[in-house]
Amino acid sequence: MGTTTAERPSGFDAFTALCPSRRLLDTIGDKWVSLAIVALGLNGPLRYSELASRIEGVSQKMLTQSLRKMERDGLLTRTVTPSVPVRTDYELTPLGQTLLPVLAHLKEWAEVHMAEVDAARTAYDGRA
Repeated sequence: MGTTTAERPSGFDAFTALCPSRRLLDTIGDKWVSLAIVALGLNGPLRYSELASRIEGVSQKMLTQSLRKMERDGLLTRTVTPSVPVRTDYELTPLGQTLLPVLAHLKEWAEVHMAEVDAARTAYDGRA
């Protein structure tokens, strides 16, 4: 059985319309953020170009926005090393690391069950 807001240590309840935790769920529910967390968690610190190569299909704009959101929420650190050219590395924080098991499992679940989902979509579309 679920806990009530009074029983919840944080006092937050994402089922409540004005709960600030919904903004966090928006961030971690974003596919680019989720994939970046898994990529960083499995590969360790990555440069921007390495991350962009690892996550095929993400635009420069979306990757930049995702990394900024993650940094703002304390999920990753951005380290700039003054060199020529300047080197920027991204790494999960301890807080970001806590999301890795959940998001890695979700990614794996999607990969394992995609054929079943495709079949369900085809059946649904055939009925529509």
